[in-house]
Amino acid sequence: MTKAEVVAEIANKTGIERVTVLATVETMMEVIKENMVKGNNVYLRGFGSFIIKQRAQKTARNITQNKAMIVPAHNIPAFKPAKPFVEAVRKEVK
Repeated sequence: MTKAEVVAEIANKTGIERVTVLATVETMMEVIKENMVKGNNVYLRGFGSFIIKQRAQKTARNITQNKAMIVPAHNIPAFKPAKPFVEAVRKEVK
């Protein structure tokens, strides 16, 4: 499902204009991104959490040059679904 499809479905279910729904969805995504860039996790009760995971430094291999290289420690964004979300998907998707 694309963002446009999500916006269309929300607009159909709520009766709100698509332009307003699109602005709301984009603002929500921007707020989540801004907070994660600042180092804050975002918790949406009943849906899930957008969290920052820390990856430790590790040694990797560049196979084209056959050299070992160090990948520095870094943060990555991740999504952890809430328990009701996971249970609903497990029950419905087969």
